[in-house]
Amino acid sequence: MPDISALTNVLYEKKDGIAYVTLNRPKVLNALNTPTWIDLKTAFEEAKADTSVHGVILTGAGDKAFIAGADISELAHVDAYEAEESSRFGQDVLSLIENLGKPVVAAINGFALGGGCETAMACTIRIAAEHAKFGQPEVKLGLLPGGGGTQRLPRLVGKGRALQLILTGETISAQEAYRIGLVNEIVPPTDLIARAETILKQISANAPIAVKFSLEAANKGLDTSQAEGFALEASYFGICAATEDKKEGTSAFLEKRRPQFHGR
Repeated sequence: MPDISALTNVLYEKKDGIAYVTLNRPKVLNALNTPTWIDLKTAFEEAKADTSVHGVILTGAGDKAFIAGADISELAHVDAYEAEESSRFGQDVLSLIENLGKPVVAAINGFALGGGCETAMACTIRIAAEHAKFGQPEVKLGLLPGGGGTQRLPRLVGKGRALQLILTGETISAQEAYRIGLVNEIVPPTDLIARAETILKQISANAPIAVKFSLEAANKGLDTSQAEGFALEASYFGICAATEDKKEGTSAFLEKRRPQFHGR
């Protein structure tokens, strides 16, 4: 089992079925270094393993940054081999977040740049504070996005707009991020966590198995042909139809009552 007691750069709390994962390096705008990546992996392994957790809210400490990007003081000294290994490890952590089997809401409370933008994109839903900023500025450092940015950004906003952001390294506002489909909603900073909680509570009121397979069908389907995606969807539809939750959901609908799902 993951040892969350050993976390130093990430806070992990749990309340009412929600795990709260907070990057806790506010003095460096929650920048990602190797120990922080490791802590992030541990926190999400814990959330995945804990059956009482129905969803996760990911945010950053302070009011300036979600995650401002990589820790440049560490990045400046890596060689080609170390950089590739670091990229692969970050990609693996973000794939864990994306394929958690439970919804993850990014509560973006400030700068989401570089690895921060990539981390947000790995989440299921992105809610941004009005002052949040987004970008992939790696080209300005002689690099390219190494945490999945070249792959997830085109899938979210389209190839043309994604390449413009990646190749210019420009920073955009929360309002522009919303306009191009990078974030789902914009809210006042004081409403950020409450809105994330509301969304997760709406999702957790539904059948857990159906939620899990809906996530999996969408994630896997994007990496296949549409025909293969349809086949995957039909297979998961069949699996869900065999669950007790499906019997409960359809019965509750016909009986005009609220369903009581148990994840079986």
